[in-house]
Amino acid sequence: MRSSLRSVAALATAAALALPLAACGSGDDWSRPHPRPSAVGAAGPGFVDPADPPAPEATATPRPGSWSGLHPSEGYRVVLVTSGDDRPTRTLVAAVQRWAEDEDADLRTVTAAHPADAVPRIAEALDMKPDLVVSAGNDLIDALATVTPHHLSQQFLVVGAELAEPTENVTAVDWSGASFRGEGLGMSSTYDPASFTPARCAAAVRAGVASILTGVTGIVLQLHGN
Repeated sequence: MRSSLRSVAALATAAALALPLAACGSGDDWSRPHPRPSAVGAAGPGFVDPADPPAPEATATPRPGSWSGLHPSEGYRVVLVTSGDDRPTRTLVAAVQRWAEDEDADLRTVTAAHPADAVPRIAEALDMKPDLVVSAGNDLIDALATVTPHHLSQQFLVVGAELAEPTENVTAVDWSGASFRGEGLGMSSTYDPASFTPARCAAAVRAGVASILTGVTGIVLQLHGN
């Protein structure tokens, strides 16, 4: 009996010791020191040229696939802020999740259940101090326009939409059919939910991250093709 009790106690102690070790090795603790993220690889011909970048708020049209050779360093910390349950938003969210899995990025997600929750949820994302905040969902655009000018040290990526007057820390990626800009401008006549294909959303995420990694920010990347 005493031997059995000792065995149970030993197992309990081992389990207790294993928990903090697992937590330390999980990469979930963002309070620990984090190396400055870097670009791995290089963009191909026809991407945005860091030596001759577009002017702030300008639109650039990179060659399709020219971003595919550029990746973030492992452990890149990203917070995805999302709002809305429409098909375009769901497709964008899935694209970000797949990208994070492929790139070994450390992804967390914050959801604004209603448009009125957008500013608090963006503030929650900022409090995590990620390397990048990615937004998915048109309901976030006006809130981003309000918040982003006050946090210029934080990089933001808007996919499938854009801000009417982005600051230098906001990079957007859109295409024909995805041109929502908020601020009372209404939905563009060219908006097309069917244009939010998995392939196009995946390309938007990769192109936007590549532009940020090269230091070319505050612009709009306009994608062509599927």
